[in-house]
Amino acid sequence: MPIGVIPAGTGNGMAKSLLDSVGAPCAAPNAVLAIIRGHKCSVDVATIVQGEAKFFSILMLAWGLVADIDIESEKFRCLGSARLDFYALQRILHLRQYNGCISFVPVPGFEAYGEPTNFHGKSTSEQNSHIPSEEDPAKAQQHGYQGPYIDLEDLDWRTINGPFVSVWLHNVPWGGEDTMAAPDAKFSDGYLDLILIRDCPQLPLLSLMTELKSGNHVKSPYVMYLKVKAFILEPGPQTQDPTKEGIIDSDGEVLARGKGTYKCDQKTLMAYDKLQITVDQGLATLFSPIED
Repeated sequence: MPIGVIPAGTGNGMAKSLLDSVGAPCAAPNAVLAIIRGHKCSVDVATIVQGEAKFFSILMLAWGLVADIDIESEKFRCLGSARLDFYALQRILHLRQYNGCISFVPVPGFEAYGEPTNFHGKSTSEQNSHIPSEEDPAKAQQHGYQGPYIDLEDLDWRTINGPFVSVWLHNVPWGGEDTMAAPDAKFSDGYLDLILIRDCPQLPLLSLMTELKSGNHVKSPYVMYLKVKAFILEPGPQTQDPTKEGIIDSDGEVLARGKGTYKCDQKTLMAYDKLQITVDQGLATLFSPIED
């Protein structure tokens, strides 16, 4: 069933990505007109797994600076969308770095990033090995869609160790109406775009953030920008204060809050621990300004 996206939130990254593909302004009337016309496009869906917990994402996943800005700025929601710029400045002035590790399967052409490593986890084929039978419809309905079936062990994995300023995975070009996070992202290429900052002085970082609207931030020598087929995040504590951890954010929702974070007492879908991401190419269908 196609889904219609109307920009009525703070970020509106998916609506912006759809409308910008035809040069249309990100406005509710344009989005409604696209839905009425009935054109459709496919979009990749990322499956985020941690143990038995699953979350399906079509926009992005963030850990570090971007996640902190997105979630912690909610305390300044009275400022409207300006809360993001206001809090981004605060976070850059009081910059955090996080220990941790990422592993990924690079798309051809990006094999030079990171160091070779072995896969340590469970293939999605193992995680989804129990498929409810037709004789058990109640159980089938309970389980629902489990994500793509991929043998992760046979893929060529690479790894990068922290500390990190920001880890940002993107499925479409725009993360918000003024944030072209991943200028080379495609709706249905079967890949995620990884925007990675390991270390960056405050002044260059501030300059870099001002380039987000044009997408030129990916040209910075402090930014690694690559495409991946699968991804593993192993988040750690802040380097400055090991008693405090971070926030993992997906599509504007908090997946996990570590110790000492904003509203860390609230229950989340996942623990602040290792998680695994795979991509199902073109799984979802959206109403689009133009047919793909």
